[in-house]
Amino acid sequence: MTPPREPEPFHNRPGPLTSTHNPRVRAALALRERRARDRVGRSLVEGHDELLLALESGAALGDLFFCPAFFSASDPQTLLQRAATAGARLIEVDRRVFERLAYREHPDGLLAVAEVPRRGLDDLILGDNPLIVIAESLEKPGNLGAILRTADAAGVDALIACDSVTDWGNPNVVRASKGTVFSVQTAEARTDEAIDWLRARGIAILAATPSATRLYYDAEMREAVALVVGAERQGLSSAWLARREERTLVPMRGRANSLNVATVAALLVYEAVRQRR
Repeated sequence: MTPPREPEPFHNRPGPLTSTHNPRVRAALALRERRARDRVGRSLVEGHDELLLALESGAALGDLFFCPAFFSASDPQTLLQRAATAGARLIEVDRRVFERLAYREHPDGLLAVAEVPRRGLDDLILGDNPLIVIAESLEKPGNLGAILRTADAAGVDALIACDSVTDWGNPNVVRASKGTVFSVQTAEARTDEAIDWLRARGIAILAATPSATRLYYDAEMREAVALVVGAERQGLSSAWLARREERTLVPMRGRANSLNVATVAALLVYEAVRQRR
């Protein structure tokens, strides 16, 4: 195994890049498009906390762009040194270049290219009594990111995206997840593949749908279970709703007929945590 290379001392670094036409800057900018992310298996990670969690989770960082003009009160040098030791290439850029790279509203001067975790169902490592979340056909990166944060906080074993419209490497998924896309086991699969995989392992299915009659806090979640939530507009496909005993709902008392999908996922997950405590 090749040992990590020694990072170049900060005082020996060249001046900042000032052109958005630099090949490394252009390659990073291309990762805003899913086609480019899928081709190279990399994405953009912006922000101190997100990058720290990525490093702590063992994510491989490539180019790390930094701009001191945006640094906050906290000292980023420790993070930069740690990233360089782990193999990242540190590239200082001027304010104009970083503004072009950044996708956050209030950047803190740190953005890196990182490998996106790519796993299939059989790559997942599960415990004896797994708690799994499945999100089918989600369209909004913010919702997928919010579910990731819940999964990380609750210690969920894995989050599986079925027939997903968005991708794990979408920068807005990374942002909304606060970097937990790197700390939570994730996988992608077709709905039929996921159902067969769960059945083969004896993992119960609990699908959230307004058509159910059993309230979510009356459902059994102490044993191995997959909590399934569906798309923002259409909800779950019929494949998940074939068995009435596998459905559950969150009670609605107002005029709206549904809750945000990330909220539903959080309610189900923490009910499972409560039952398993």
